[in-house]
Amino acid sequence: MTAGAGRFAPSPTGDLHVGNLRTAILAWLFARSTGRSFLLRVEDLDPERSRTEAGQLRDLTAVGLTWDAAPVRQSERTDLYLQAIGRLAEQGLVYECFCTRSEIADAPRAPHAPPGAYPGTCRHLSEDERARRRQLRPAALRLRSGVGEFTVTDVLHGSFTGPVDDLVLLRNDGVPPYNLAVVIDDAAQGINQVVRGGDLLSSTPRQAYLASLLGLPPVEYVHVPLVLNPRGQRLAKRDGAITLGALAGAGMDTDGVRNLILASLGLPPGPLDDALAAFSVARLPREPWVFEAPFPATRAPGVSPAPG
Repeated sequence: MTAGAGRFAPSPTGDLHVGNLRTAILAWLFARSTGRSFLLRVEDLDPERSRTEAGQLRDLTAVGLTWDAAPVRQSERTDLYLQAIGRLAEQGLVYECFCTRSEIADAPRAPHAPPGAYPGTCRHLSEDERARRRQLRPAALRLRSGVGEFTVTDVLHGSFTGPVDDLVLLRNDGVPPYNLAVVIDDAAQGINQVVRGGDLLSSTPRQAYLASLLGLPPVEYVHVPLVLNPRGQRLAKRDGAITLGALAGAGMDTDGVRNLILASLGLPPGPLDDALAAFSVARLPREPWVFEAPFPATRAPGVSPAPG
């Protein structure tokens, strides 16, 4: 058994779909099977879009999830993020960036640089040039990275090396970005196991590198297979009956949805405690699960037809 905690950390910008619920159940299973606590964090950094927290908590409870402390909200933790930026600034690892998204997209970059990587345009600006640009637009703050890549170890994927660029630490509107907040929150909450969708593996080296600069303890990463629609794409709202509410409208109750998710993991139906007793990392499916709604997306209650 392992001390520490695992977590599920949804963004309350829409109802949870089957893929979100499957990842949440897996995070719970991984935490409980290793003797860790299980925590819930509401990643509401964008308050204007964060309107579905109550519904998400209701759906997580409905499928049988339990957590061991009151949910934490990122919108209430800005001081922690600013303190971390201050520690990096004291090390000379923060600089102002005045680039727009279009300027970053159009800027030349090294042949080996991944798409979207920051090319370092503002890294070496003089103080006079920074002062001039401050008159034109507010600055974001970026990390002055000392590496081009970083390696992490994932329970399912093994060793993974990914790019690290000068990531944003504070947006020019004063909002901390996800890559910073998630690192600070995991450490502050004592979380040492991060279970999340496989699409986030590519950003993990940036987060692990940032944590190392801040002297934060490493975490165990588990990036689980995604849930796809019949077209082989990651589930999205346009896919129709993929939330508990929409599936209920199609005649599938919450227990049925939970049992369908458990079956996709090779686990028995019923309460999650029964699934926990049968849970084994070695037997966990490694391929994405293709979920097909019980009726065409064009018939999903309240959902417009998906574009062809």
